[in-house]
Amino acid sequence: MASLFPANGAAGEWGGGGGDDDPSSADEGEGGRAAGLRESPVSDSGSRSSSPPPMEQFERAAQRVPALAGSASREQLLYLYARYKQVKCGSCNTPKPGFFDFEGKQKWEAWKALGDTSPEQAIREYVATVKKLDPTWNPQIAEKKGKEGKAGFGGPVVSSLYQEETIREEDKNIFDYCRENNIDHVTKAIRSKKVDVNTKDEKGRALLHWACDRGHKELASVLLQHTADVNSQDDEGQTALHYASTCEFSDIVKLLLESGADPTLRDTEGYLPEEVTDCKVITSMLQEHTAGKA
Repeated sequence: MASLFPANGAAGEWGGGGGDDDPSSADEGEGGRAAGLRESPVSDSGSRSSSPPPMEQFERAAQRVPALAGSASREQLLYLYARYKQVKCGSCNTPKPGFFDFEGKQKWEAWKALGDTSPEQAIREYVATVKKLDPTWNPQIAEKKGKEGKAGFGGPVVSSLYQEETIREEDKNIFDYCRENNIDHVTKAIRSKKVDVNTKDEKGRALLHWACDRGHKELASVLLQHTADVNSQDDEGQTALHYASTCEFSDIVKLLLESGADPTLRDTEGYLPEEVTDCKVITSMLQEHTAGKA
């Protein structure tokens, strides 16, 4: 799961240098929509305005945000995150995060909700929110080195919403290796019979559930080759097909169906796999498969 303020120093997600969303590494196609905002605004008389250009104000606001994390609400952080992504990457065009990635899904939904909001509007809203969080902050003045706003993402200012747990190698179990997509380790453990391919965690989730949730198609295929129960249900009655459908991994849905997954199995709330996804391709695939079996 990804955090709103990563503890691993991935500052590019908010600004301040580095990371996939940093201007120096962003795609200059759809992901570079805000590039034109870097030019200083020109007044009617043709002279440049004394105010910093919008993009510069935005970058200064992004540098200020880490220091405000402790006083910002979850909703405000998500609001800022969505607008930062809209400016840096354009409209949301990434797959929905995994079933268990609750924070990741919140972030994705916040960004997705902006639709085709222009980067100009996203910048205005982002800067205005930072001003609201810190009325003393002035976007006309650049942050000085050593100030609180430069604490950095690896420093003391880290959101407590979620931090990816670092597990020592000696403390890992088979589910950790499955989440990591460590096919070699999982395969060896199953072949040596140290692990039952259908073993479940504390919530009734089998290895196949985890592989499908994380989008690990090759690992899912390996598990199925080693006779994983394709219709195994967790404590909430959900099958791997529910997971793959929810996460919109159409290639894994296809693999599961070809391996005998039953699309008519309902979870404890009565939902079919086709009812837990917004992906029309997956819905059609499941419905056609069900009709073909009728």
